[in-house]
Amino acid sequence: MNKQIITYNDDIVRKFAIMTMIWGVVGLLLGVLVASQMAFWQMNLNLPWFSFGRLRPLHTNAAIFAFVGNCIFTAVYYSMQRLLKVRVVSDFLANVHFWGWQLIIVLAAVTLPLGFSQAKEYAELEWPIDILVAVVWLVFAFNVFAMIAKRNVKNIYVAIWFYIATIVTITMLYVVNNLALPVSFMKSYSLFAGVQDALIQWWYGHNAVAFFLTTPILGLMYYFMPKAIGKPVYSYKLSIIHFWALIFIYIWAGPHHLMNQALPDWAQSLGMVFSLALWAPSWGGMINGLLTLRGAWEKLRTDPVVKFFAAGVTFYGMSTFEGPLMSIKSVNALAHFTDWVIGHVHGGTLGWNGFMAVGMLYWLVPRLWGTKLYSTKLANFHFWVGIIGILLYMAAMYTSGLTQGLMWRAISENGTLLYPNFLEAIEKSRIMYHIRMLGGILYLVTFVVGIYNMYKTIRSGKKVDGQVEVLEKQPRWSTPASKLIFSPTMLVMVVALGLLMSMFLVSTWYAYVIILVAFAIITVYYRGVLKKGKDNHEGHSWHSVLEGKTALFVILSFLAVAIGGAVQIIPMVTHPDAVSMTKKQTRYSALELMGRDVYLREGCYTCHSQMVRPLLEDVLRYGNHSEPWESMYDHPFQWGSKRTGPDLARVGGKYPNLWHYKHMIDPRSTSAGSIMPAYPWLEKDKANYKKISDKIAAMKALGVPYTDKEVKSAAKLAESQAKEISEALSWNDNVDLAWDSELTALIAYLQRLGTTNNGKDQ
Repeated sequence: MNKQIITYNDDIVRKFAIMTMIWGVVGLLLGVLVASQMAFWQMNLNLPWFSFGRLRPLHTNAAIFAFVGNCIFTAVYYSMQRLLKVRVVSDFLANVHFWGWQLIIVLAAVTLPLGFSQAKEYAELEWPIDILVAVVWLVFAFNVFAMIAKRNVKNIYVAIWFYIATIVTITMLYVVNNLALPVSFMKSYSLFAGVQDALIQWWYGHNAVAFFLTTPILGLMYYFMPKAIGKPVYSYKLSIIHFWALIFIYIWAGPHHLMNQALPDWAQSLGMVFSLALWAPSWGGMINGLLTLRGAWEKLRTDPVVKFFAAGVTFYGMSTFEGPLMSIKSVNALAHFTDWVIGHVHGGTLGWNGFMAVGMLYWLVPRLWGTKLYSTKLANFHFWVGIIGILLYMAAMYTSGLTQGLMWRAISENGTLLYPNFLEAIEKSRIMYHIRMLGGILYLVTFVVGIYNMYKTIRSGKKVDGQVEVLEKQPRWSTPASKLIFSPTMLVMVVALGLLMSMFLVSTWYAYVIILVAFAIITVYYRGVLKKGKDNHEGHSWHSVLEGKTALFVILSFLAVAIGGAVQIIPMVTHPDAVSMTKKQTRYSALELMGRDVYLREGCYTCHSQMVRPLLEDVLRYGNHSEPWESMYDHPFQWGSKRTGPDLARVGGKYPNLWHYKHMIDPRSTSAGSIMPAYPWLEKDKANYKKISDKIAAMKALGVPYTDKEVKSAAKLAESQAKEISEALSWNDNVDLAWDSELTALIAYLQRLGTTNNGKDQ
């Protein structure tokens, strides 16, 4: 065979690397800004596009999809070309991917502060941008799988296993969770509601952390850490166990975000059990990473790249120990809705994602530009001061979270709340918010120092593209299409998928049996395939054979992650008996629905929950615990994940309209010690009555039992209710609030929460 020289497309790697640095600064700067708004409420500046509720989703999207997203693409394009000994298949599509992803980030940066949001955590982007995300992601996936198909090696390395799991799972998660019915160009309602929406959202939210912030970074670890120390991964067998156990178990754990809430007990217990099981594979990966460092202690002492990797893997171990711990119902009762969760999340994001990304960049940038790192001293400064910043942040949030949890649940000897004023705990946390801000500033400063270091490194070198010499070979795909279509493999997949689809037609427990039967058929068949492959390749393990059959590898990866979601979601969505609905909720009036949209737009869910847990402290503070039927018409659900303000599930009728008016104009006038932003623009901005019929019609299409008459007369009905509120404020309280203002609609919505018509729909 003739030899040929392959030149890698490292230009795309350089582009993503540079954007990783830029978006890292932006994401961290936004984080410091929203942290300062928690420490000093005046930092909201009374501006709609600058308020915490709109900037916080922008911060999370910038950190996850902009910073970590570009980091992932940098790692994938660099490592896969070298592991597969093949150039990126399409330079054009690689550039479409690059510019498309940056466009998505810019669109997010514009639309989220303007209030265009689905109001679902980590999934706030509206439907036109979601479609663009799907298209760009598929372009990326095509390039990845095309590289695998054209590879010049037989087996795929462990890092690529994790990349494959990421692509397959994120595709599934993003599509299902973002199913929505558009109302207008930048407005939609989730296809799911209430309990079902909550389960699907946290199936997505938890596994976005798992398969966007964890598995691809593990792929990064398995490639770049051995490269940095010049040694192979500690254990190949442990890598196999780590991979398959992690992707199978992780997908089940989403319900642990909904412990002690209106989710059925069977789903909560399932989530808790699998969350605890996650300890084993997660720590297996951490141990594999840390033991890879054995014998490299001198490099660990002198090389900042190795320091970043070692610390990053350690933070991964800490986060993956703490996550399962917090899924235990008794621990969750204390931790959930508090700053403890914020400390946990940022320990993983800043320590695991941040340090692994920076370690990769410090190793990669000199090689992409053919030079040496500008300053090892600056890199060491970046590491040590960055560690201090993370520890300050985490310590502040743990202290704050425990303070909040203990104060909110404190019961006196006579059975009453020891701290009945919710804001007492927030007031005690204020000093911790200042310390958190300081920790964030330190981390940001060190990151900027790192960017300067890499900038000087780039300026001192010239662009270099890697090359490799390979043997020319015959095209890999010579099997006729007809043979592939009618192969036993395809037949087994059709039968299995047919069984899975039949779950929509049977009761819950039959659905579980069908899942097990389908899984058994696939397992038995593919066990035979792998055994045959092993027999034909004497001396090779079954997994070594599997690594050479990438189509089979992808299918098995999909099945490993799909089964957990299928078991949880399909029965919940398709079978009424999976959720006990003891009553029917009262539909929102047209005005209340308009007010709810204002609530969603302003990001109120970032600080308020609408979920009274069946815990003594919650019931004493807020009233009867929430039940599934209460949110059956909520598209999307609003159970929340953080309480910086009190729960609102029972707020309707608790205060007069005047209180809500004053609270939105100046929260301190009604709630001393509140750190809530003011919303003066709501009094001036006019509600869009022209669109309300479209919104009611969309809700009707989603199953909310509105009549055709209510759809047609929605604007008139809303106007009538709004005028009642406006006139009552004018006559009783001498407040001149226009009937068509957004604040009037919001007051109607808030007064609706927790009130029902004796369980009868109207």
